Amino acid sequence: MSIVENFDLFAPRLINKKELLSPGHRACSGCAEVLAVRLMAKALGDNTVIASATGCMEIVSSLFPTTAWNVPWIHVAFENAAAVASGMEAGLKALRKKGRIDNRYVKVVGMGGDGGTMDIGFQALSGAMERGHDMIYVCFDNEAYMNTGIQRSSGTPMGASTTTAPAGKASSGQKTWKKNMPEIMVAHGIPYVATACPSYPLDFIRKVEKAKNIKGPSYIHCFSVCPTGWRCPSHMAISMGRLAVETGIFPLYEVEDGRYRLSPDMPKKLKPIKDYFKGQGRFRHLSAEEIDKIQEKVNIEFKKLTVKAKCLNMGNK
Repeated sequence: MSIVENFDLFAPRLINKKELLSPGHRACSGCAEVLAVRLMAKALGDNTVIASATGCMEIVSSLFPTTAWNVPWIHVAFENAAAVASGMEAGLKALRKKGRIDNRYVKVVGMGGDGGTMDIGFQALSGAMERGHDMIYVCFDNEAYMNTGIQRSSGTPMGASTTTAPAGKASSGQKTWKKNMPEIMVAHGIPYVATACPSYPLDFIRKVEKAKNIKGPSYIHCFSVCPTGWRCPSHMAISMGRLAVETGIFPLYEVEDGRYRLSPDMPKKLKPIKDYFKGQGRFRHLSAEEIDKIQEKVNIEFKKLTVKAKCLNMGNK
């Protein structure tokens, strides 16, 4: 057995066994987003406070009078999770300086969906990153406003059918390309940006742990399969996430102090995007020509990413 195979057997034993997001919540069957939140909580550990925007994870985890959270957690408005998280970070710093609390380091985390991050909460997030707050922001991207009825967001991919960008005789679904949020965060010049997916749990946990140990702002963009909104079988959530990575639809990479690095989980050769599309009802209306157009865009964007990973790293040696 190779060293890598031995590591794959041993690595899961290193994961925090404590459940900081308890079972019994109301997430849909097969929800990859709640799995991602569970993994995030395990990686963060006890010394964590979380500001969560309105969205699926707030609804499923906080049915009054109970909560699924076993760390301090606050539900805030759709648009201000990053602003509240930055205020929490500044408040903890002030209380620690005044001796009102012990000197234990507590990591502040903001979280929201694609709508609460890329649309409604973008201004607050940009401000928090630009000011340099010592916090992590995690976007759980299921590519639409799933909590309120599957409306399109700027995270919805080209061609996907949603309730506000429906496919039909007059339209072929979403008409704009998905906003590249990780690259926008890289442009803020913050210490750490990463993409992740719960279909690759060890990669996701490693990235959260790295962000936790960085002093300053970090951003993680987590791809979260939604069987309900994507109209795919619930048992396919993990395999669908893997297909998104294997086709280059959602590449796994990290940018640390400006240096790009592709995840070891990225394949040497990408699969065709039709393998990813065929399992989802939201893409079933697309013609072969439309799929070819999207395939071309995916190829171009992945090529740009690989060039950055190669050239920028060479320039930093």
